[in-house]
Amino acid sequence: MSANPDFPISFEFFPPNTPVGDQKLVDVVQQLGAVKPEFFSVTYGAGGSTREKTLNTVHAIAAAGFEAAPHLSCVGSTREGIKEILAEYRSRNIHRLVALRGDMPSGTASSGEFHYAAELVKFIRETQGSDWHIEVAAYPEYHPEQRYAARDLAHYAEKVKAGADSAITQFFFNPDAYFHFVEATTKLGAHAPVVPGIMPFHNFAKIAQFAARDGIEIPRWVALKMEGFMDDAASIRAFGIDVVTELCERLIKGGAPGIHFYTMNQSAVTLEICKRLGR
Repeated sequence: MSANPDFPISFEFFPPNTPVGDQKLVDVVQQLGAVKPEFFSVTYGAGGSTREKTLNTVHAIAAAGFEAAPHLSCVGSTREGIKEILAEYRSRNIHRLVALRGDMPSGTASSGEFHYAAELVKFIRETQGSDWHIEVAAYPEYHPEQRYAARDLAHYAEKVKAGADSAITQFFFNPDAYFHFVEATTKLGAHAPVVPGIMPFHNFAKIAQFAARDGIEIPRWVALKMEGFMDDAASIRAFGIDVVTELCERLIKGGAPGIHFYTMNQSAVTLEICKRLGR
């Protein structure tokens, strides 16, 4: 299958920690920019711990001629603090956000003036109107801290009803979980587009750790094949690209409104998948 070349795609980065990482990211932005993404998102550390780095990365992306969407987490933040950040982004002509609850910074006793992402979305809409395109997070296999699926679905629906324009999912490898999530939340009145978040296998061991931490299922047959390749990096790369490409094809065929790739600040594997999808 070859996807429509106009099919929306987007990419996520994290702010680099070194000058070498900064320069590498400039190169990666240009490489991934060749496939004409809708935007690049940039992560935001717990309690705003990477605020300046996120701003600098967003600015670099915008300066390269691409739309940037900074993550904005609200836990540990005040309303005035959020207003300041939004004013800063507005001054840089940034009008797209990924609004998140975020994780509490280690050792922090207070969660600040916000407790949930829905409160952040509502606050932005009440104080900023429709100036922002707001993305929120979605969890096809449910939030790792949530015990009950129904409650997690309800929390997601609250974010949409508070004013979210669209959602990006946590990464997953089970397309049925995504389709079920979309169907279930639509029944709850949450009609915003839900874009699948896709994690290419840049490093299987690291991604397996992420998945175990966040309650994400890697199909047993995929894990066993990956482990069976042992140190054969070429086979791991080739098999990983096949698996993720087939996942994307099934999602596109099933009506997904776009694909959002978690790049881990790398381009090669993601570019190969995009090429196979017709980009």
